[in-house]
Amino acid sequence: MAKTLVIDPVTRIEGHGKVVIELDDERNVIDAKLHVVEFRGYEKFIQGHPYWEAPVLMQRICGICFVSHHLGGAKALDDMIGVGPASGTNLTPTAIKMRRLGHYAQMLQSHVTAYFYLVVPEMLFGIDAAPEQRNLIGLIEANPDLIKRVVRLRKWGQEVIAAVFGKRMHGLSAVPGGVNKNLTAADVNRLLRGEDGLSSIDEVIDDAQLGLQMFYDFHDEHRAQVDGFANVAALNMCLVDDDGNVDYYDGRLRVVDEHKQLIREFDYRDYLDHFSEGVEKWTYMKFPYLTDLGRDAGSVRVGPLARLNVTQALSTPIAAEALERFHAYTGGRANNMTLHTNWARTIEIIHAAEVIRGLLNDPDLQKDDLVVSPGAWTGEGVGVVEAPRGSLLHHYRADREGNITFANLIVATTQNNQVLNRTVRSVAEDYLGGQAEITEGMMNAIEVGIRAYDPCLSCATHALGQMPLVVTVVDSRGRVLDEHVR
Repeated sequence: MAKTLVIDPVTRIEGHGKVVIELDDERNVIDAKLHVVEFRGYEKFIQGHPYWEAPVLMQRICGICFVSHHLGGAKALDDMIGVGPASGTNLTPTAIKMRRLGHYAQMLQSHVTAYFYLVVPEMLFGIDAAPEQRNLIGLIEANPDLIKRVVRLRKWGQEVIAAVFGKRMHGLSAVPGGVNKNLTAADVNRLLRGEDGLSSIDEVIDDAQLGLQMFYDFHDEHRAQVDGFANVAALNMCLVDDDGNVDYYDGRLRVVDEHKQLIREFDYRDYLDHFSEGVEKWTYMKFPYLTDLGRDAGSVRVGPLARLNVTQALSTPIAAEALERFHAYTGGRANNMTLHTNWARTIEIIHAAEVIRGLLNDPDLQKDDLVVSPGAWTGEGVGVVEAPRGSLLHHYRADREGNITFANLIVATTQNNQVLNRTVRSVAEDYLGGQAEITEGMMNAIEVGIRAYDPCLSCATHALGQMPLVVTVVDSRGRVLDEHVR
């Protein structure tokens, strides 16, 4: 008998969405989709506000990747006032390095949260473990020493954010043309030496390697499961520097295929010349794609896995060595294995910690040259950064009085929409297709695939509200056969 399976909402992600899986009479998967079912109109709310308010207001979209929104918006404002590489007038070294410091601190603490709090429960307890076990409380009970180190690492990242932005969440540092403060010598010493109960930088680098070793151990024991879980193809995209290596704060957008061959590289300000956005009636989240390739062939993957597929090298020693092993595993081809996103994420945790160490030892952070004078007012600006979840774009236009008339955001989760749906379909076929009984563990496998991307649906749709989880099974005539609520 044909059935429809609904998982509403998906758990342990930021925001709210549901999965709908259609099964035929033999219980083979006909279709499976990730529906994002809420909407919040930040792109409309910002209209009419003074342009300089954008980085302050738009970061409120999210309580997790707010630094990325703050800096993406600030870069768009730089562009708007005629400052930045495109104009030939660059920010001061202190301003750029302060922004980078805050950006990498967010990368560190966000990845640590996603990996240890949201992903590791299935690694330690299994996809089929009881829901009351596979969570943070279960981790604390099973390995309190591990969690103490994780909390210590995340706390240190938040303290770096507080030192840069004034507080741990929704602070303010970037202003049009620069930053509003530098880093004091006391801040530097506190973060490097581990004063006031914080970890020292050496302890941070040590703790940052925890996740990578955990992935290696889990992979060695469950290689077939990890490698065979949702191996789905997509193009890969991220910001790169002049050498073609990932740059998390600035650069050009590069797209490569599964052979790591260059498909496209362009100035992100020209994104409208390259990308279109598809829409569907069943979701509020859009589907970006390279226009000339079409939606299916032209959709891209962004985020940790995509970045390590694109980049040839990383600039810090421990992460660079880990990247070599990552690249060698696929013999030079792009890695399409969804759960290897967690491998890539652990390498980026290490890289972020190493970059922060270098920045904290840079005397430019304590200099007073913070802001450059505006250039020619353009009234339009585009800013892109590599958020923890992938490429994030802010695009604003303002009138002659400086009031915003247009805003568009393309966030990482939106870029991943097509590959996310491919992942949902792949997992559904492997775990649910042909099964006489649908178990909670099978349903959780769908969520495991989604959580690998660490999606932020609040950012992607600017969603508002909260919904319960209701799983309903109905037959082909629409009759309810079973229902579970949590």
